[in-house]
Amino acid sequence: MDYDKILILDFGGQYSQLIARRIREFNVYSIIRGHNVKLEEIKEIDPAAIIFSGGPDSVTTAGAPGVDQGVFELGIPILGICYGMQLMAQLLEGGEVEKAEHGEYGKADLEIFKAQNLFEEVDNQSQAWMSHGDHVKEVPKGFEIIARTELTSAAAMADFKNNFYGVQFHPEVNHTIQGKTMLHNFLFKIVDVKANWNMADYIEEEIARIRKQVGQGKVICGLSGGVDSAVASAIVHKAIGDQLTCIFVDHGLLRKGEAEQVKRTFGEEFNIPLIYVDAKKRFLDRLAGVTEPEAKRKIIGDEFIQVFDEEAEKIKDVGYLVQGTIYSDVIESGGTDKAATIKSHHNVGGLPEEMNLELVEPLRFLFKDEVRKIGEVLGLPKEIVWRQPFPGPGLAIRIIGDIDWDKLEILRNADAIVQEEIKDAGLYRDIWQSFAVLPDLRSVGVMGDERTYGYPIILRAVNSDDAMTADWARLPYELLQSISNRIVNQVPEVNRVVYDITSKPPGTIEWE
Repeated sequence: MDYDKILILDFGGQYSQLIARRIREFNVYSIIRGHNVKLEEIKEIDPAAIIFSGGPDSVTTAGAPGVDQGVFELGIPILGICYGMQLMAQLLEGGEVEKAEHGEYGKADLEIFKAQNLFEEVDNQSQAWMSHGDHVKEVPKGFEIIARTELTSAAAMADFKNNFYGVQFHPEVNHTIQGKTMLHNFLFKIVDVKANWNMADYIEEEIARIRKQVGQGKVICGLSGGVDSAVASAIVHKAIGDQLTCIFVDHGLLRKGEAEQVKRTFGEEFNIPLIYVDAKKRFLDRLAGVTEPEAKRKIIGDEFIQVFDEEAEKIKDVGYLVQGTIYSDVIESGGTDKAATIKSHHNVGGLPEEMNLELVEPLRFLFKDEVRKIGEVLGLPKEIVWRQPFPGPGLAIRIIGDIDWDKLEILRNADAIVQEEIKDAGLYRDIWQSFAVLPDLRSVGVMGDERTYGYPIILRAVNSDDAMTADWARLPYELLQSISNRIVNQVPEVNRVVYDITSKPPGTIEWE
């Protein structure tokens, strides 16, 4: 297809995939490769420009991630971000990087010296997001400093002749207030790309890729009822039709009424062959007494695949398993060369080392908002497309400590009230994710004239556009009061409701 490509070289930064997402927001195609990609492959990709991502290492240490210096001879624009800027300074003649006297983390104001190209229409003293312990002491030959902050003398540098740019901050995150403007300037003022890539293109590419991967093989897809598995199954069904059979595993960790909804929506409305597996006892037996979050995820992932293997044996010649793995799952599970594992996701880190089925992951390179766009293009119902994210391990990671059926019922009932109240307030689509958490503790309360000793429910509601960062939702007091009143009155085991006002980072969206 005739569209420009931006190549992102990944040095293990937590926001590498977010750069790709930002590029796609401008209808420009982006592709990610590891920093050690061969120069010949880069030439085959034929990118219009290259972006070096951030990363956790120091360019001054032995064995730090590098890049084939031939990229600087390709005659295309390059943008280095954080570690990427330092690497440019380290590799190009005359540049020098050293440990900063004071690291710089969080918000900083940019003093812009030259507003042309990268900083056009960017306000002086605009807020940027910093996260670095090293700094560029000397910029390379041909470069000049184009911005600074109070703590960093070279916050941005440019070689205008070769169209090489470096920024010490992260323009891809929301905390860099005008970061999108900077990326837009790089794409359309410096690189001069065409904005002609869209979700319809992605669907067609994935259909072709899936047909090539699967051939005439049979495929099974695990349906959870969430948007990820729904969109993944829809793409695969569009690609291979009756070669696909969907399997719904009821592991007992679902929200109230979800099992019935999944069977009704996919089995009756979508007319996709659906096998229902009641595995509640199997999962709960294996989870009995388990309290460590990562252990829960691994057990659920392992049992999930075992169930699929058993079902696959009943369907002759099944060779493939569809999963709704998305980009944020991959990056948080340490899915790049250098990225640290924040938590293992059911779709990624929970898989056993040996598995009898080959994975088909049509959403692996998409963020949640992109998955929703795909769902709309495919014509899926709005109640599926706009359903709030729900983790693969389900309520198991919203119950702190050990899990049993009684706790699951408490949490199910409380969570149903949360969902109903937020929908009735007309805020469901305005909030990225809202749910209840059941902690492993009890507290004293008073109801009527009697002392109670019950569980608290933690209410969590956040806003985000990519799941990589999130801020707590400022819910109206009246709504919080209504949620609290209903839960303590309608869920007998609960006598207290609290609201989590922690952002991500430092917290995560889920509690486990």
